[in-house]
Amino acid sequence: MGKPTVFLRWKIYAALGQMGIVTAAFLIAWLLRFDFIIPRSEMPNLYQGLAIVLVVKMVICISMGLQMMRFWEYQGFPELVRLFEYNILTSLASGLVIFFALGGEFPRSVYALDFIVCLLLGGAATFAVRLKRELRTRSFTHRDQRGLLIYGAGVAGISLAREIRDNPKLRYKVAGFLDDDPLKEGARLAGLRVLGTGEDALKIREEQERLGNPIAEIVVAMPSASGKAIRAAVARGKQAGIPCRIVPGLGELISGKLAIRRMREISVSDLLGRESVELDMETVHRATEGRSILVTGAAGSIGSELCNQLAKYGPRQLVALDQAESELFRLEADLRRHHPDLNLVVEVGDIRDPRHVEMVIERYAVNSIFHAAAYKHVPIMQRQVCEAVRNNILGTWNLAQAAWRLNVSSFLMISTDKAVNPTSIMGLTKRVAELIVCAHRSKLATGHQTKFVCVRFGNVLVSNGSVVPIFQKQIAAGGPVTVTDPEMRRYFMTVQEAVQLVLQASTMGKKSEIFVLDMGKPVKIVDLAKDMITLAGFVPGEDIEIRFTGLRPGEKLFEEISLAGENIMPTAHTKICVFQGKQITFDQLGPWVSTLQNLLWRRDEAAIIEQLKLLVPEYQSSFEPAQPTPDQNTAPVAGKLVRAFKAAAG
Repeated sequence: MGKPTVFLRWKIYAALGQMGIVTAAFLIAWLLRFDFIIPRSEMPNLYQGLAIVLVVKMVICISMGLQMMRFWEYQGFPELVRLFEYNILTSLASGLVIFFALGGEFPRSVYALDFIVCLLLGGAATFAVRLKRELRTRSFTHRDQRGLLIYGAGVAGISLAREIRDNPKLRYKVAGFLDDDPLKEGARLAGLRVLGTGEDALKIREEQERLGNPIAEIVVAMPSASGKAIRAAVARGKQAGIPCRIVPGLGELISGKLAIRRMREISVSDLLGRESVELDMETVHRATEGRSILVTGAAGSIGSELCNQLAKYGPRQLVALDQAESELFRLEADLRRHHPDLNLVVEVGDIRDPRHVEMVIERYAVNSIFHAAAYKHVPIMQRQVCEAVRNNILGTWNLAQAAWRLNVSSFLMISTDKAVNPTSIMGLTKRVAELIVCAHRSKLATGHQTKFVCVRFGNVLVSNGSVVPIFQKQIAAGGPVTVTDPEMRRYFMTVQEAVQLVLQASTMGKKSEIFVLDMGKPVKIVDLAKDMITLAGFVPGEDIEIRFTGLRPGEKLFEEISLAGENIMPTAHTKICVFQGKQITFDQLGPWVSTLQNLLWRRDEAAIIEQLKLLVPEYQSSFEPAQPTPDQNTAPVAGKLVRAFKAAAG
C-alpha cells in the first residue's frame, strides 16, 4: 500500500474519531443538563444543535490540523494547550451559530457542558493513545540490552532518558540517574530514580550487578558542564570501572534534536577546562552580510572552519583560495551541501603568484581578506628555509600589496604564538609577516581605507599535523605515544574558538594591531597524552608507553604570547586583548623585500636568515635556546594579560 493511501486512510480514521468525540460530548452534555432524561419537546433542538456542532467543529478541526490522531502518542504539554485552545474556539463558534439559528430556546447550560465534556474526552483520548504507546515500548525488550547510568538529572538527562525509553531499538536500559546535587538524591524523574552522586558510581554499579542489570556505560548529560566537571565525571567513571560518554552541547545540537545516536566520546577539548568564547554575532553579521570575502588557505583546518562560519552570515560572495586542489574539492562539496544558497567561488591558486592574487581580488571585487595560507610545520620548515620564506613572507607581501592597491576594506592575517621571540624558521617567517601587515599603517593618511590586523593564538586542537591526531594514531596502534619533553607546555584552542576570535577581531580592528585570545593556562603535553590514553580506556605507562624523544630543531619548551616591548591593552571583548609594539614603515620594507627576493633566487639560506634578523633581531637560532621559566618570562606576561582581561571585563 502506497504512502498516499495510508495517509488518506489515517485522515479518515482521525476524522471519524474526532466526530465521535464531538457527538459523544454533545449528547453527554444534554444528558447532564436534563438528568439523563431528555424531554421529547427538546429533541428538535438536540438534533439541530448536533448537526451545527458537528459541521462547525469539524471544519475548524480540519483547518487546524488536529484531525491527525495518528500522532497523539507523541503529544505533550504544548499539544494539550493547543487542544484547550481548539475547544474554546470551536465551542464559541458553534455556540454563536446555534444562538443565531435556534434563538433563545436552546438550553444555555449545554454550551458550557459541551465545552467541558469535549475537552475531557479529547484529553482522555490523547492520554489513552499515549498510555498504549508507553506500555508497548516498556514491554519491548532486547536480550542484549545494555545497562546505562545518566550522569546529570537535568533537562538534558531527562530528555535522554525519555528518548531511550521511547526507542527500545537503541538497546539501552537506563538504570537511573547520577547527580551531584544532594537534594535530588532519591527523587524520581521521568520514571527513574536518582540513585546517588558521581562518587557513588562504584557502589551503584555493584548493586545493579546484584540485581542482574550490569552497567555498561555512563553518559554525562551536562552539556554546559565545565572542563573540571567533565574531568571529575571521567575520573569517577574510571574508578567505578565504567566507560563514559558525553551528550553534545547546544552548539552541536542546533541542527537536530537531542538523541542518544549523537552521544559522542569524551573529546580532548572537554578537558581543557576553559569557558567557550562568546561571539557578538550581530556585529559579525553586519560586517559580513552583503560583502565579497576572500579566504586564503581555505582548504586548511582554520581556513575551512572560517569558510563554514562566514557562510552563516550571508556574504554576497565567498571566494575560497588554496593550492591544495583535492582538499579544496572536499571543501566545496561540504559548503554546497550545508549552505546551498551560498554564492561560492573556488579558486585553485598560489599566494606566491602576485599577478594571480591581484586578479582574484579584482575579478571578484573583494571587500575583506582573511589570510590563513601558511606553511606551519616547525620541523619541516627548519629544513625548507627558502620555501617557508617564499610562502609565509612573500605570499603575505603579495596579498597585502594587492589589498592596498585595490583598496580592500579589511585585511586580517592569522598568526601564531610561535612568532613571539621565535626560535624556529616557521615562527620567524610569521613574525616578519606580522611586521609586513602592520607596516601598512603608515599609509593610512593617504586616503586608503584598508585596515590591517593580525590575530595571534596558540595551537589548534585536532588541526592537520597537530599533536592530538598524532597521539590518537599512536594510541590506536598500541603505542608508544611520543612526547618531546616532560616539561613542554602549549596553549591550546579548539578550531571553533580560533575562528570565533578571528571573526570578532575582524570587526574590532581600527589600525595595525595584533589581537590575542585569553587562552587560559598552558597545558603540559605529557598530561594531554596521559588524558588521551586514559580516555581510550588504557593505563598510561602500563598499557601504552609514553616515550620522550627530546626537543626538535626550532622547538621551545614554553610558548609566549607577547614580546617584551608590546603594550597589552584590553578591548571591548572580555576574552580579547590587543598588542601594539614594534612598527616599521612601508618605505623601509620595499628595499628589504627586494633584497630578500634576490637572496631567494640565489637560495642562499644563511644570507636569507641574516636578512630576516634585520627585522627580527630577537630570533634565536640555537638548537637548544635558553628556555624561559614560568617564574621569569612567561609569568609577568601572563600577569599583564590577566590584568588586561580583568580591565576589559570590569
